[in-house]
Amino acid sequence: MSQAPLIAHVVYHFGTGGMENGMVNLINHLPEGRYRHAIISLAGHTEFKQRIRRGDVSFHDLDKRPGHDYSWYARLARLLRELRPAIVHTRNLNALEAQFVAAWLGIPVRVHGEHGRDVFDLEGRNWKYNLLRRAARPLVHRYIAVSRDLAGWLTGTVGARPDRVTQIYNGVDGDMFHPRGAARPDLGPPGFFAGARCVIGSVGRMAAVKDYPTLARAFIRLNEIAPDPDGLRLVIVGEGEHRAVCQRLLEDAGLAQRAWLPGNRDDTAELLRGLDVFVLPSLGEGISNTILEAMATGLPVVASRVGGNPELVREDVTGTLFPAGDAEALAEILSGYCRDAGRCRYEGQAARARIDREFTLERMTAAYQAVYASVLGTGAA
Repeated sequence: MSQAPLIAHVVYHFGTGGMENGMVNLINHLPEGRYRHAIISLAGHTEFKQRIRRGDVSFHDLDKRPGHDYSWYARLARLLRELRPAIVHTRNLNALEAQFVAAWLGIPVRVHGEHGRDVFDLEGRNWKYNLLRRAARPLVHRYIAVSRDLAGWLTGTVGARPDRVTQIYNGVDGDMFHPRGAARPDLGPPGFFAGARCVIGSVGRMAAVKDYPTLARAFIRLNEIAPDPDGLRLVIVGEGEHRAVCQRLLEDAGLAQRAWLPGNRDDTAELLRGLDVFVLPSLGEGISNTILEAMATGLPVVASRVGGNPELVREDVTGTLFPAGDAEALAEILSGYCRDAGRCRYEGQAARARIDREFTLERMTAAYQAVYASVLGTGAA
């Protein structure tokens, strides 16, 4: 009996993040008999890999050193010769060079996914990066973009053939992320949620591109303009260099007791059910898993008007968009939500209904299966 085709997923680092979360969801839900999987990390992985529930997924680290270390090319070539994958699926710019190694080895099918751009090139216009993307373009048999915004950029800026670009939205586990019942879960510091009238929150990497200081500044401003500031709370779940920045801003404003920044947590789904409004202040975004999780939880979403966010947040239906970096505008918007619990409920219900229609894991998994089957069945033509 022949083995199922092996997909070698190549990433720069496999840690906590939206792209990695999407990979976990995909691998966990693809039929086990259909494909095998290997995850190759240029610069290592974290315990986040434990979220993959399948026991037949192998992990391989190439130990790339910081800076201009090209020795990983040879290590990748040796590994791919050993694994003999049917598909090499790279993700984002920092793993794209693996396409050259895969093509040199004659790997039959080569797929590249674009999940979003980082703070160093928010609009994808850096000429050096695009030179690399265009050099790799003839080697990629199929691109997968997680948003229409990224799909349009691949064809318009990178120059990918439209028939080689497939747009697939991320999916979300609607059973794990579901609206709360009557009582707000109290998982924070003792008494933190007691007496809370409106809990504003977010979940994500506290990296520069996510711009959480804008949310902290907006919360500070909200406390100045709100009629009942004592009832406001802020929760930001995640780790990164801006966690300390946000903590300092809140402490300097005398609001440390009304804010909770616990770092990374394993109970994100339960924590989301403690919120009334979800905020994502990113400077750039592909398709945010945390927005999808918040929508599935039945929360209205306030997000910056960047990247794929407008594809998820429907103004005055499931949430509100604001100009990236504008803490004053964000504070005014949040003030409106905190004064109107009915609006929170209405938009949250509409958000959950949209998840059930358009962003299920089953829909996402079927779309990826169709791409893999297509490129394998047609010889990647």
